[in-house]
Amino acid sequence: MSTAAATPARAGQVLADLLPASRVRDAALVLGGAALTGLAAQISVPVPGSPVPVTGQTFAALLVGTSLGAGRGFLALALYALAGIAGVPWFAGASSGVAPSFGYILGMILASTVVGALARRGADRSMLRMAGTMLVGEAIIYAIGVPYLALATGMSATAAIAAGLTPFLIGDALKAALAMGALPTVWKFANKR
Repeated sequence: MSTAAATPARAGQVLADLLPASRVRDAALVLGGAALTGLAAQISVPVPGSPVPVTGQTFAALLVGTSLGAGRGFLALALYALAGIAGVPWFAGASSGVAPSFGYILGMILASTVVGALARRGADRSMLRMAGTMLVGEAIIYAIGVPYLALATGMSATAAIAAGLTPFLIGDALKAALAMGALPTVWKFANKR
C-alpha cells in the first residue's frame, strides 16, 4: 500500500492535492477556479452610495486559493482578471473591463495566493485557523481595493473607506464563518476515507 493512500491528508497538502496529480488536473482546477469566481461574481447586490456591490466573488476567490494552494490559486485568479479585462463578462453584474472596483480583483489575486500558502501550512484544517485565514485574505483584498477605489474615483480616503469597506464588514464576517465550518469539515471527511 502506498504512503499517499494510507495518509490522504499529509502535511503540506491542500484539498486539490488529494486528487490524482497531473497537468490536466492542474489546468482543470485553474480553469474551474476562475469560472467559479466568475459565477460567484454574478451574485451581486448594489450598495447605495458605493460603486462596489456585495458579491460572492471574494468568498469564491478565497476558497479557490485555500483549496488549490498558492500557485494554482494565483493562476486561477490571474486568469479570471485577465479574461475579464479582455471582455469576458464575468465580473460583478456580468461586466468586464477595468472599473473603479478593479482594485478588489487585484487584491483577490494576492489574497488567493496568501491564503493558499497558509492552507498548505494547515490553516484550513481547524475552524479557528480557517477564520483567521479568511480574515487575512479579506484584509489583503481591502488593502488593495480601497486605495484603488479612492484613486480611480477621486474619493478621499475617508470616503473610500465608507463606500468600499464599511458596508461589507458584516457580510465578510458571515463568509468567514461559513468557510471556517466548510473546509475543516471537508478535511475531516477526506481523512476518514
